[in-house]
Amino acid sequence: MDMNQYLSMFIDESNDHLQSLNENMMSLEANPEDISIVQVIFRSAHTLKGMAATMGFEDLASLTHQMENVLDLVRNDKLKMQDYIFDTLFKSLDALESMVKDIMAGGQGKADVASIVSSLQAIVRGEKPGGSESTAPATKPAAAETPALLDEFQFSVLSQSIQEGHQVLFIEVKIRDDCQLKAVRAYMVFELLERYGEVVKSYPSVQDIEQEKFDRGFSLYYITQKSAEEMQGLVLGISEIEKVTAVKLDQESLAQMGQAAVAAAAEAPVPSAQPAAASAAAEQPAASAPSAPSAPPKEQGAKAPARSAAPSPSRTIRVDIDRLDVLMNLLSELLIDRVRLEQIASEVQKNELTETVEHMSRVSSDLQNIVMKLRMVPVDTVFNRFPRMVRDLAKSLDKKIDLVVTGAETELDRTVVDEIGDPLVHLLRNAIDHGIESVADRVAKGKSETGTVNLRAFHSGNHVFIEIQDDGAGISRDKVLNSAIKKGIVTPEQAEKMSDSEAHQLLFAAGFSTAEVISDISGRGVGLDVVKAKITSLGGNVTIYSTLGKGTNFSVQLPLTLSIIAAMLIRLGSEKYAIPLSSIVETSILKASQIRTVHGTKMMEFRGSHIPLLSLSALFEVPDYSEKDEEETEIVVIRKGDRMAALAVQDFIGQSEIVIKNLGKYLPEVQGISGATILGDGQVALILDPNAFIK
Repeated sequence: MDMNQYLSMFIDESNDHLQSLNENMMSLEANPEDISIVQVIFRSAHTLKGMAATMGFEDLASLTHQMENVLDLVRNDKLKMQDYIFDTLFKSLDALESMVKDIMAGGQGKADVASIVSSLQAIVRGEKPGGSESTAPATKPAAAETPALLDEFQFSVLSQSIQEGHQVLFIEVKIRDDCQLKAVRAYMVFELLERYGEVVKSYPSVQDIEQEKFDRGFSLYYITQKSAEEMQGLVLGISEIEKVTAVKLDQESLAQMGQAAVAAAAEAPVPSAQPAAASAAAEQPAASAPSAPSAPPKEQGAKAPARSAAPSPSRTIRVDIDRLDVLMNLLSELLIDRVRLEQIASEVQKNELTETVEHMSRVSSDLQNIVMKLRMVPVDTVFNRFPRMVRDLAKSLDKKIDLVVTGAETELDRTVVDEIGDPLVHLLRNAIDHGIESVADRVAKGKSETGTVNLRAFHSGNHVFIEIQDDGAGISRDKVLNSAIKKGIVTPEQAEKMSDSEAHQLLFAAGFSTAEVISDISGRGVGLDVVKAKITSLGGNVTIYSTLGKGTNFSVQLPLTLSIIAAMLIRLGSEKYAIPLSSIVETSILKASQIRTVHGTKMMEFRGSHIPLLSLSALFEVPDYSEKDEEETEIVVIRKGDRMAALAVQDFIGQSEIVIKNLGKYLPEVQGISGATILGDGQVALILDPNAFIK
């Protein structure tokens, strides 16, 4: 049997099981006495083991088998869950995810997991694992021998930086043996490096280096605009530095370094651990060979809670995203022709033609709804991995964090969902590390010791907004500007003239950071510029709202790319525009006498309050129309969240369903325009972005 044909199915289902394992482990940590959750976790692990063994991925099957042994004791009430058991199981899940990623990249899912296996075996024996990664080794190896171990996000930042044209270096530093104040020398090295770029990850950690918990050397990953030779010379210029090696990394060498780090970190003096893993792996094919990758285990089925029942495999299929792209494009062409046929039918006035076109319209509308639902996926597919990440970060920072997720059912185009994960990861890490204060600081300020991070998503017009809001310290305008001046990003004169919102935008400058204490989580100024670049490449933007002492809100606006929406078509002179119907509150006629001018801005009264009145003809410099001399003006009241504004137009053409087409890479970004559409008569109409008119 050719197993390659099942590889895609195996990868998809493995990722589903790993996500389920992470989510249920988080639930179990909150309710450690709930045996029903353990049953669900055990079944997922058992299924994953059988799939891996059937496909021949023995290392993956071996590690899952060791997890099963621990979970079997728990579900049979022979072992009570404790913090170190949760930590070991979470480390096991991380290792499994790394193996699956290796398989996705064309590998065999090989990994040296002897240390984790030894920890799991110790737990089964009733011992607390003393030699596992959960406790730090007594002595650390020299930095020159072990590269820094990158997590998924740090690897993503470095990879993205290479794509953006930055220099990514791996630097090893050796301090002279007779140096008396090695932590001071290390501090001088980091201070020098921060002048010319940003350190992403160091080994040992920055905290250990500051406390002299390292031998005579350390290594780090570094982003800069300078060459490896220049940085090597600069660091060697610091006294008592014996040796510096700086190597430029490309995508291939970065991946190799990451693999070397994983292998080095997994090495530990654990006797007989590898044979145990190997023997465990040897058990699996015999036990699991009859199982197909998609077959759920039969055991424990009667005991499983109803909510964990998986849908029948025959009810769903996986479709390549490229095929959906083709289907959407064909539907777009059909919709344009449908509108044209409706126009012809209204002109010809033939009953047979009119009836046929009306029937085709109903059928195509149903088809359109189905295709749209196929294309859209809930942002929950991205959000569901964040609770685990927040749990780990809060634990490492010794903070108490409550992550509140709302609007996870909000749907977004699949291509956008696939790309938005990494930027959101960094914004969340930034909020937890920089935004939320320590427990002691929060108590001293009279706040709850548990910080709250709100992650919310909602629709507005033909856009989706994703907001990350914390109730932490907020952003200090003075701190931002002082740091920007120090780094040469702005001059003191420019800083004086900046508004708060403009100052906040400086956080997105390359290499910017206000961190007083550098950490391996965030604060090195690497990431926010990459975050903005990624969101901009998706056709979106990110805005910062912050109140000092109360918290910060990062608002990410994303377009519903390649979509079909209901819109109101309007006319301005010889030009036609479309406004998304979901952003329109109402349409009306406004008399010139009803217009007020407040501080130079035209306003109108609307439902007991005053809202801005904007002239589209002036904004877009329409040559053949102006409402200035009109006694009455037709207006469209638009909404963004709780804020509203009115747009002055010449007249309304009517409602229509339109296909959003991107303007393409060759046209510059036009403020207030989110795309274009082709009308039934073949004309092109620009689609307005109502969110751009409401600040």
